[in-house]
Amino acid sequence: MNLLLQNIAKHISLTPEEEQLLISKIEIHSYKAKTLLSEPNSVSNHLYFVNSGILRSFSISDNIIEHVLHFACEGWWIGDMYSYLSRKPGFLFIEVIENAEVVVISKENQEYLYQNIPKLERFFRILAENSLVSHQERLMDNMSLSAEERFEKMCRKYPNLILRVPQKHLASYIGVTPEFFSKMKSRLLRK
Repeated sequence: MNLLLQNIAKHISLTPEEEQLLISKIEIHSYKAKTLLSEPNSVSNHLYFVNSGILRSFSISDNIIEHVLHFACEGWWIGDMYSYLSRKPGFLFIEVIENAEVVVISKENQEYLYQNIPKLERFFRILAENSLVSHQERLMDNMSLSAEERFEKMCRKYPNLILRVPQKHLASYIGVTPEFFSKMKSRLLRK
């Protein structure tokens, strides 16, 4: 619980009473690797905050190729935001990659907390803004950087993830095949 409260405290201050109300409206679950928390074609009713472990969001194209959109490790949030916010069926799988302990907040409880702790709206707005900036940066990188440059940038930004996420998922995240990724990584290691 401390990690969640520390994450929130980076942007807003909660009173002890507000912290207790927040804690009463969330759930903590432990999940084994390979557990799916969300699947396409259903409405997403939850956001997830990672206390420990790693999750990923991804889609599968018509030709059965996985496209990793996002990873989340300790202290990060993840969810199918399109579905969660629009209340329409989503497009993403959310999968546990590494055994995880996750804080789960439902849409209903989030709305309740907004009514009773209005500053939480500010917190989640800041998260949404940061996410938008990050996704725009990634989109620009995908259009302007080579696969090697994207991988090197990822290594600099998220060194912890590189060591913990399977190579096939890293390859998908930077937009290359696992075979190309393996050759590219070998080339980079020889430099």
